[in-house]
Amino acid sequence: MNKLITLGCGIALTALATGCSTATRQAATDYTQYVNPFIGAADNGHTFPGACSPFGMIQTSPVTGAVGWQYCSEYVYTDSIIWGFSQTHLNGTGCMDLGDLLVMPVTGPRTRAWDDYRSPFSKATEAATPGYYTVTLDRPGVKAELTATTHAALHRYTYNTADSASVLIDLQHGPSWNENQYHSQVRACEVQWENETTLTGHVKNSVWVNQDYFFVLQFDHPVGSTIDLPMAETEKGKRIIASFTDVQPGEQVLMKLALSTTSVEGAKKNLAAELPGWDFDGTRQRAHDEWNSYLSRIEMEGTDDQKTNFYTSFYHALIQPNEITDVDGMYRNAADEVVAATGGKFYSTFSAWDTYRAAHPFYTIMVPERVDGFVNSLVDQAEVQGFLPIWGLWGKENYCMVANHAVSIVAEAYAKGFHGFDAERAFEAIKRTQTESHKLKSDWETYMKYGYLPTDLIAAESVSSTLESVYDDYAAADMAQRMGKTEEAAYFSKRADFYKNLFDPETKFMRPRKSDGSWKSPFNPSQVGHSESVGGDYTEGNAWQYTWHVQHDIPGLIALMGGEEPFLNKLDSMFTLKLETNQADVTGLIGQYAHGNEPSHHVTYLYALAGKPERTQELVREIFDTQYLPKPNGLCGNDDCGQMSAWYMLSAMGFYPVNPVSAQYVFGAPQMPKFVLHLADGKTFTILAEGLSKEHKYVDSITLNGEPYTKNYITHEDIMKGGTLVYKMK
Repeated sequence: MNKLITLGCGIALTALATGCSTATRQAATDYTQYVNPFIGAADNGHTFPGACSPFGMIQTSPVTGAVGWQYCSEYVYTDSIIWGFSQTHLNGTGCMDLGDLLVMPVTGPRTRAWDDYRSPFSKATEAATPGYYTVTLDRPGVKAELTATTHAALHRYTYNTADSASVLIDLQHGPSWNENQYHSQVRACEVQWENETTLTGHVKNSVWVNQDYFFVLQFDHPVGSTIDLPMAETEKGKRIIASFTDVQPGEQVLMKLALSTTSVEGAKKNLAAELPGWDFDGTRQRAHDEWNSYLSRIEMEGTDDQKTNFYTSFYHALIQPNEITDVDGMYRNAADEVVAATGGKFYSTFSAWDTYRAAHPFYTIMVPERVDGFVNSLVDQAEVQGFLPIWGLWGKENYCMVANHAVSIVAEAYAKGFHGFDAERAFEAIKRTQTESHKLKSDWETYMKYGYLPTDLIAAESVSSTLESVYDDYAAADMAQRMGKTEEAAYFSKRADFYKNLFDPETKFMRPRKSDGSWKSPFNPSQVGHSESVGGDYTEGNAWQYTWHVQHDIPGLIALMGGEEPFLNKLDSMFTLKLETNQADVTGLIGQYAHGNEPSHHVTYLYALAGKPERTQELVREIFDTQYLPKPNGLCGNDDCGQMSAWYMLSAMGFYPVNPVSAQYVFGAPQMPKFVLHLADGKTFTILAEGLSKEHKYVDSITLNGEPYTKNYITHEDIMKGGTLVYKMK
């Protein structure tokens, strides 16, 4: 937890805030009032409403289900039954894992089956704000309140009946793809009652990754008796009913728990450091203040709905990556070794295929103090497993998605001047990642032999794997060039042109190609492939969406199309030709454009790079009006660890990183009248949209610090210098 300090202006604030101006803003405005944690918690947004701290290990949140794709976050807003509260969650992903250590306050008979302790609840009693969640459980008659620190959760239960006040502790629980997995995902479970208030233990489970978590759980009331519930044949996780000796109607019972990847002693250190006492209201206030210190870094003017969408996006973007080191800097690495993290902190939950596009660029602007730690964590893991994380979770690799966009995250940080990591060490990790083949996701020998991944030699996703890997090659070349590594820069630059080998000049699509050089037939550019459908050549998309996946060389793609006019005509067709699909990840459709999935996210900005910025500006407005709504089903797709949210925030400011490693942000059109970005070192960057309205959505002219600005992008360097960017709207 961040230590409270007092600055020279005499106002207490968290150490995260920078300068007296931040303290004053924090005191003057409560930005958490604009955050609605229920946004994205219905339909397929896969967010959760529970309590957490920025980038924290713990996300303590209600569970309304745990079996099947709709329960990746364990919560669906329209459900009416709560199973309990688990302590870790994925935000907006499309896969199952975490959901560790479910607890549920219960009353009445203690001999019922474990799933009989679930409770209906009234939506009228449910509320959430950053760092706090509450609901009243009808069956046990208990008001539950949750708050959190980085490594620990604190629960407060108000029992409205004295009928055997108890808590169910379920160590078998975890979100799973099917019922069989739900009852078999725990591989080992050890627990010990150390005294009448303290339970410790260690659980090994396996859903997406092989996970170890150690825990310490303490009550402020003594446990008088316990019952171990029966276990199914395949189950190894214990379910315990712990009953308190003397709880009167209306009395509150507090429970605190901490997790660790290293040991029970690590969990105890985390608990002692962050929750030494039982001050629920104080802990809740500190979580609130920490969130507000981050949210106050951006002052935004707009309607109440716009503020809700914007600050909820800001909130969702900062839930991860998650700090999984103990307070002493130790963590369990990908080789199951307990080691010290470089720089003292190790972050995981890197959904890099999604977040390299806009979330990590957003972090470089608004939370730069975290960026070196992210890079060090990626490099630390690379040195253990031999390549940068593809999708890092709990310090392990789950091999989800194609290519390896941690390469982009590292190269982008270096290009933007982040040097709080060993660049030689980082580049060596990039080089190994892009040249040494490894399990499941890379076949560089085939890639180099043909200059693409042939559809007849690759099981699936040949086009997407090629195009996404090409971008990583470009990122590697960029970092090599900046470091003076001319040989490596030339090698990866050559590979960065491999996208041209999949461009079919006849159909003008990026098309699957065989090892003999012929095109795969028949070819339907609207046919959607999915990462789980063996034989598909595209990853959660189709040829319409992936043809534009040349983020680093739009001029080269325009040339392949035959110039700007045919390029723009093709783009126009994408947004008007209807796509028929029931793929869960291909949503938020405008023609063939799918805003609910990441490969489309930069495509609207290509108009601006091909001489037709007004079309970019029209489409950005349409996406804002139709794909982001301030309600539980308001997200058109998975939030994907903050990527959907980061697209919204950057686009709201009027620009977007089509090519993150370039450190350039392509202009679109601002959607709110004013932003003030409070940057590092006390600088501010103000964005004004003069004359913005429903009708005036086009940019007439731009000035930067009072001078006319005619480029179609703004650089990261210019933003970080501070200043004023003014859009004159028409």
